[in-house]
Amino acid sequence: MPPQAAKRTRLSIDDYLAGERDAETRHEYLDGEVYAMSGASRRHALIVTAMTFALTPHARQRRCQLFTNDMKLRLEVAGATIFYYPDLMIARDSEDRASYYLTRPCLVAEVLSPGTERIDRREKLLSYISLPSVQEVLLVAQDQPLLELHRRANGWKVERGDQGSLHLDCLDAELAVEQVYADVDWAQG
Repeated sequence: MPPQAAKRTRLSIDDYLAGERDAETRHEYLDGEVYAMSGASRRHALIVTAMTFALTPHARQRRCQLFTNDMKLRLEVAGATIFYYPDLMIARDSEDRASYYLTRPCLVAEVLSPGTERIDRREKLLSYISLPSVQEVLLVAQDQPLLELHRRANGWKVERGDQGSLHLDCLDAELAVEQVYADVDWAQG
């Protein structure tokens, strides 16, 4: 008789959310299965902080809310419930007010890491653009100054910038490449 495959127990959404409230390690949720997230590098953290400082005045002026990597994004993709922790999100929908996650951001940003870049560029990008509220997805390199903006208004065409600035429709504001990388010491690894 062949060995039986171990049956996986799927975690309910309520159990996942309850566990994340008290967890020391964050986990992403993919239709009942959870995956621990690794810590971010110094450069990654500096880039997220710089983007936050650059975009907060624009978000406040437009009565939007800006969230960094501790707020989850809940998605429903092909009948599966998914929770991700994007590096940065902008929310302007006054009805999107769950305590621990967003469902309708207008902008989602990910800082690309060597260990997550493939997932960020494929799985997450495709999930993010499936949300009708998302106008832009910003992918930010951390090994060189390079912003990659996927914009719905262009039929999800990409704009890249390694200098100057990119216009963010979600905030009707410019994001300068120099601002994003202001605190990065390229001599340090």
